Amino acid sequence: MDRDHGTRAREILGFSRWWLVAAAAGMMAVVGPYQYVWSSLRSPVARHLGVDAAVLSTVFTLFVVFQAGSQFPVGWWRDRHGPRGICALAAVLAGGGYVALAYASAVWQVYLAYSLGAVGVGIVYTVAVNTALKWFPDRRGLTSGIGTMAFAAGPAALVPVVRTITGPAAPDGAYVSLLRTVGLGIFVVVLAGALVIRDPPDGWLDGRDDEPSLAEGGRQYTWREMLRTWQFWLMYAMFVAVSGSGLMLTEKIVDYADHLGLAAVVATLAATLLPLSSAVGRLILGEAADRFDPVRTMASSFVLCGLGLFAVVHFGIRGTPAVFVTAVVVATFFWSPKYTLFPTVVAEYYGTDHSSANYALLYSGKIWGGVLGGTVTGLLVTSLGWNRTFLLGGALAVVAGLAALFLRPPEDATSTDETPS
Repeated sequence: MDRDHGTRAREILGFSRWWLVAAAAGMMAVVGPYQYVWSSLRSPVARHLGVDAAVLSTVFTLFVVFQAGSQFPVGWWRDRHGPRGICALAAVLAGGGYVALAYASAVWQVYLAYSLGAVGVGIVYTVAVNTALKWFPDRRGLTSGIGTMAFAAGPAALVPVVRTITGPAAPDGAYVSLLRTVGLGIFVVVLAGALVIRDPPDGWLDGRDDEPSLAEGGRQYTWREMLRTWQFWLMYAMFVAVSGSGLMLTEKIVDYADHLGLAAVVATLAATLLPLSSAVGRLILGEAADRFDPVRTMASSFVLCGLGLFAVVHFGIRGTPAVFVTAVVVATFFWSPKYTLFPTVVAEYYGTDHSSANYALLYSGKIWGGVLGGTVTGLLVTSLGWNRTFLLGGALAVVAGLAALFLRPPEDATSTDETPS
């Protein structure tokens, strides 16, 4: 099967389709710092502006809103006009966002720079994930997992550099130079990726008997048609629930460890291992989705994420640091693959012709997941306490996993009727 798809892709491209995955992963790796390095940048930026770091607490919320909210219009455009032009725009926005951040002299300028950069990140994200879906109908889980893994793992090398160069004793010029260099690096890599990334022609696999997708050789759903299926809304609720649980863990684990009275090194270790566990989970369970049923992989993953969160609370209360950190790693490992598993199922159920717009609509659930994991979690901690709040997050993940067992393809997914654009 892989030989047939790969041979056909090489005939069209003139080179291996895996170069598209490499380009997508490179683009994802360089824009990942917007999400994963901000926690290390917030204090240096505040120091540079002469304001309290709490003043910049809205920046990450704006990032989530613009990164997730931009993906539907971007996906709609990409499905009709291809990825190259929109990727070039992403290079300007994402690269320019960091350069503008280097020279920001007021809080509103930080908000503007990071929000524009977030739109660029949203463009790269939807293009990268859907490039895998369109060119690899036989390896969707693995290839989308490579891209989303790069998004989480790429920034890991930058975090210690940021902490060293932007420390309180560092000269102010070093801060500006670092952000400017990162911004230029983002611009160059994303622009280079734009020259490589492209979409397959319509019907590029017509006549092949080994299509793995239910919708691939049949009906290709537009986003309006997708919204009329109950499967989408069940997946949307699942996406919000699991996002809320995972973002709660990501944002609050250091504070929770402090509340439990664990040593500072335990909290630091847990926070350091989060992106690494996230990256590995996306790759391994993406491959598992290709080998086994992706829906059952999703169900198992989310249930195990919930059990991992229960373990975080249990071993945190017992004061066993090593097992506490292990539980954090397990919960993250099984939470993060949602960014690989959901696009795989969306493409399987609704086809790939409109996959960019279709998955972007589902991905918008990250906005509400961010509200759950951030603002709502803060309110629940105040009213219920830390332990009950984390147990509730675990319960949400378990419910989402059990809900996945009810998923099945839309009844007319194998229809051969033409779908209007």
